[in-house]
Amino acid sequence: MGVVLEARDLNKTFGAVTAANNINVRIDQDSVVGLIGSNGAGKTTFINMVTGYLKPTSGSIRYLDRDITGMSPRQITQLGICRSFQIPQLFGNLSVIENLQVGVGIASRSPRGGPDARMQEAHEIETLIERFNLGGYRHHRAGLLPEGIRKLLDIAMAVAGRPQVLLLDEPTSGVSADEKFRLMDMVMSALKTQGVTVLFVEHDMEIVSRYTHRILAFYEGRIIADGEPAVVLRETEVRRYVIGEHGHSAAAAGENNDD
Repeated sequence: MGVVLEARDLNKTFGAVTAANNINVRIDQDSVVGLIGSNGAGKTTFINMVTGYLKPTSGSIRYLDRDITGMSPRQITQLGICRSFQIPQLFGNLSVIENLQVGVGIASRSPRGGPDARMQEAHEIETLIERFNLGGYRHHRAGLLPEGIRKLLDIAMAVAGRPQVLLLDEPTSGVSADEKFRLMDMVMSALKTQGVTVLFVEHDMEIVSRYTHRILAFYEGRIIADGEPAVVLRETEVRRYVIGEHGHSAAAAGENNDD
């Protein structure tokens, strides 16, 4: 299994605030990696640097052994690194199918307009609708969708970019406890068929435990633990600074962190 993404000596400061502190990490192809930490720990800063929304103060980011440090979000997306957002980035006045038409059209590698290109795009859209179970909402305006469906559509839009690496920012935030596992089952099943490497930021330790192969735990811009979920979630620093356990009244490591 090869390395698809690597951060080397990665730092990001905002004035006197250090948001990323000497991050060194390698991500293997086809892995599923959870990024955990309290608010402000550096998780989203890391994702924003990888996807080009923030430029590192120092250090480098390599994708398939190519230096992508400082590239624009559009350039990075075209290379095969796509993302969803904590707050879904949708065209609220357009329907589900129209949003997907935009996403697939932007991702198209061939000139648009010919019958073959239109047929291929239509096929890709129907595949996304089927994989993310959006058929019952295809003509609904995105701005009026339930939050769980908005999340699914946002992730489907990211997948329309045909990523090799997909970064998800809090895919279950705003989703009810009853819906979160159904949503994640659907997302992970859809992504497995495409062989996508997945990194996702998540506060819910149940979700992280169930769906990841590996966890990166962040605290004050540093990675304080890196390994299999069962191991990382038992580490003292993680239980204290991420999960929020203190003394003998601590909750179990699998409980949610509401920060």
